[in-house]
Amino acid sequence: MTQPGTPLQSGGRVPGSLGVVRLFGVPVRFHFTFWLVVVWLIFLGAGGNQSLGGNALYVGGLFLSVLLHEAGHAYSAWRHGIKTLEIVMLPLGGLSRLERHPKPAEEFWVALSGPLVNFLIGAALLGWTYARGGVVNLGHWQNATDENLVARLAVANLILAFFNLLPAFPMDGGRVMRSLLASKRSIEEATRLTARMGTGIAAVLGLYGLLSANFLFVFIAFFIYVGAMQEVMATSAQALMRGARVRDAMLTDFRTLRHGDTIREAAEMLLATSQQDFPVMSGGQVVGLLNRNGLLKAMAAEGPEAYVAGAMDREYARLAPEMDLADAAPVMAEAGNCALVFEDDKLAGLLTAENLSEFLVLRRIRESRGRTRPEETN
Repeated sequence: MTQPGTPLQSGGRVPGSLGVVRLFGVPVRFHFTFWLVVVWLIFLGAGGNQSLGGNALYVGGLFLSVLLHEAGHAYSAWRHGIKTLEIVMLPLGGLSRLERHPKPAEEFWVALSGPLVNFLIGAALLGWTYARGGVVNLGHWQNATDENLVARLAVANLILAFFNLLPAFPMDGGRVMRSLLASKRSIEEATRLTARMGTGIAAVLGLYGLLSANFLFVFIAFFIYVGAMQEVMATSAQALMRGARVRDAMLTDFRTLRHGDTIREAAEMLLATSQQDFPVMSGGQVVGLLNRNGLLKAMAAEGPEAYVAGAMDREYARLAPEMDLADAAPVMAEAGNCALVFEDDKLAGLLTAENLSEFLVLRRIRESRGRTRPEETN
């Protein structure tokens, strides 16, 4: 699965992710629910006829298959000049978060590359199985052994490929479908149509899960429904930002801290204003950015008399006032939901997640009133 860069929590990371490794320079994080599925798979395998080592190899093979699936997305995105910000391992697969939304032609290949990797893995493992005189049948799922491990991994990869090709968000098939629809329609209309398909699929899966008391299908249905709603909202936000500049949404009435101020003084300013991110100045120059979380951590760890210089972030994001807002949003999110705006090396404003959200709400209202006004005058 792929996801274009959007404002997120906690320094631009997907919330709830634990642990990190790097794959070709791309951080790979693990959502806490991913570890629950790993434990569940190990528990299921413990009661079968396969050895502990065979069970570990099977779970490890599944993990590697999903990781290679996401690596396929990342490689295809890189080929199209799109950076992968992170890969997050989830219960039903992985999520590659991209720095920008691919164009329709780019999205088609970026989305298709993941399932294609699993098809190739599945085909290779099937060829290996048949070449060694083995067989593949569904009974292997009820009778897991060390001998049918490769065959089960082959089938698992094919299932993973077909599942991800369902024409529903957040699966890759939803993005493939949108890219095809976007060749004849606007990206917003293509997203809405694909989301409706996904909602229909979710309804069918959810109903089947309830009638058969199979709550895995209910969970998948909920996963698809939430993915469809999130994709519609993200695409709507991208449409609202189209044509806008950072200058249009940035905060211009803000407070700053001095390099020698204490955490106590910063806390007093936090309480006295609605601002949560404070540029730190020294001699008229910005030397860092202190956010609310950094302030609270410093207060708890070092006390109110510590200096803000020890708690501020010296690696803050910089934006230009004339930068496209759609391009600036993922930069801000990756930096921690706040970026400083400079004009001729002079601090001109702040772009925060709160200000961006308010800007989008106001723009949506203005556009809605603009569409209804002609009808009101008739």
